[in-house]
Amino acid sequence: MAAVLLEPGTRLLHIGPHKTGTTAIQGALHLARERLAAEGVVYPGRGRQPLWPILAVTGQPALRGGPRPEISYWDNLVREVREVRAAGDQRVVLSSEFFAEADDATARRVITDLGGARVHVVVTLRSLTRIMPSQWQQYLQNGFHFRYLEWLEGILSDPPRTPTPGFWRRHRHDALVTRWAAENGPENLTVIVLDESDRLMLLRVFESMLGLHAGFLVPEERAVNRSLTAAEAELVRLLNEEFSRRGWPHRDYGRFMRYGAVEHMKEARRPSPDEPRIATPSWALARAAELSATMAAGIEALGVNIVGDISSLGKLPADEPDPAADDGSAPLMVPVEAAVRATLGAFIAGGAGGQSAEEIVRDLDTTSLARVLAGRCRRRVRRALPG
Repeated sequence: MAAVLLEPGTRLLHIGPHKTGTTAIQGALHLARERLAAEGVVYPGRGRQPLWPILAVTGQPALRGGPRPEISYWDNLVREVREVRAAGDQRVVLSSEFFAEADDATARRVITDLGGARVHVVVTLRSLTRIMPSQWQQYLQNGFHFRYLEWLEGILSDPPRTPTPGFWRRHRHDALVTRWAAENGPENLTVIVLDESDRLMLLRVFESMLGLHAGFLVPEERAVNRSLTAAEAELVRLLNEEFSRRGWPHRDYGRFMRYGAVEHMKEARRPSPDEPRIATPSWALARAAELSATMAAGIEALGVNIVGDISSLGKLPADEPDPAADDGSAPLMVPVEAAVRATLGAFIAGGAGGQSAEEIVRDLDTTSLARVLAGRCRRRVRRALPG
């Protein structure tokens, strides 16, 4: 089915979920904010997404180390949307993957606050086989320190056993679509199934729905959220483990880790093409594809608008590594550069545990620091590997 051209005055509410192209579409909308306004399309807020208002209305806790959001943030955003409504027939776009966390009552409130019958909900989807490694990395970047294989065994068991129960609220996609279709009507909900071979597909569909010419939305390259390599992920996991072991305050995590060590490492280095990526075991891929196929059938039966090939959700990816190489037994070396970048990021953020950056590194020059970090990481990574 082709994308539906939304009537003037419609509020396009993109609810994610996580790891389904949300960063790409939000970056493109943010970059085009002024040009969109000239075309009668409003993207409220100032940043890439109005994070704090959505966290407030959905009742979610702040990201680890962040301030607790107030409901007044949501009220202010709704006021901004209502002012647009009073101005005429402009279309409004709101995009946040955190809407996917809403329960029935919250979904009802969000739709009512934003204009009721004028709201059109958009859900973007990709297969669980693609989502799992990305979602695990996101949990790492919020302070968790469980290993990938342990986490997979937990979420894919029946019933799931996991310290991240929110995963299935976000990614039981048939239940997510059912919940929002029940509140807004299936005719007012569009599911977009991402085409993994076409990175611009999502932008083109949003253009069609908003009445924009093809090519209007362009990727914001600076917003690209690259994946961690296997070694980088293990480095972050070990740092999280140490952060927790030392009992450092949660309020310091966002500053020193998320926006310090991790962000600096991701932005400042470009992994070599042969650096091992995170590999999902064959048994987990098969189970995830089976679950995705079941969810796709359930969504198709709801009668919502579907753009893209929904049957593709249940297919195994063709570009996964050889199953013989994904058992976690291969040697894993943390690149010295990654260790240095991560540590420098934390230093730049101001140090941890009450120490200043100068106090932490006063006795180490850069070469010594790299050598010490590399040795420690190699030993700990080898001990931490399964098998």
